[in-house]
Amino acid sequence: MLRGQQTLRAGARIALSARGKHSLPDLGYDYNALEPVITAEIMQLHHQKHHATYVNNLNVAEEKTAEALAKGNVKEAIALQSGLKFNGGGHINHSIFWTNLAKDGGEPSKELLEVINRDFGSLQKMQDALSSATVAVQGSGWGWLGYCPKSKRVKVATCANQDPLEPTTGLIPLFGIDVWEHAYYLQYKNVRPDYVKAIWKIANWKNISERYANATK
Repeated sequence: MLRGQQTLRAGARIALSARGKHSLPDLGYDYNALEPVITAEIMQLHHQKHHATYVNNLNVAEEKTAEALAKGNVKEAIALQSGLKFNGGGHINHSIFWTNLAKDGGEPSKELLEVINRDFGSLQKMQDALSSATVAVQGSGWGWLGYCPKSKRVKVATCANQDPLEPTTGLIPLFGIDVWEHAYYLQYKNVRPDYVKAIWKIANWKNISERYANATK
């Protein structure tokens, strides 16, 4: 065996043993805290079942990738990347989503409101633009308000499935709307527009504003 391959395998084994596994984050509020907009049943299933599955599968995908690299099996490592992207994106997206919601989310910060007014004309126009784009997502996915560090503007974007916003578009996520059916179907059935309209009632503007402030540092 070549010394380079031995070094690669040893390094991969060290990385696998040294890294910590991903874990399901706490919500920071009770499952019924967002009622009547989102029921406790949906929140519990969404958090404990769906998000937990992404976390578990992400850990498995990372472990298998490390093992494949340790064996020098690049083909297998490459084949595992779709699962890594899907489950890693699911973990990233949901970790943002939970913090984006609150029973009383307050109002946008002065700085965020100014840039929203500049880029969309008004807060309501931004909400309308994001709502329309999100409702129009084909199949499963996400609608996002994101910050573009290159243009210094806030923009609306959508991502398919669990594709994470920043690696996919370059936008830093500020506020995300999950439109996978498990996020709303038990309550809103197939009427996605009602769910998207209602979610603005629990938008956590404190968190969204903090994300904007951090993105613009």
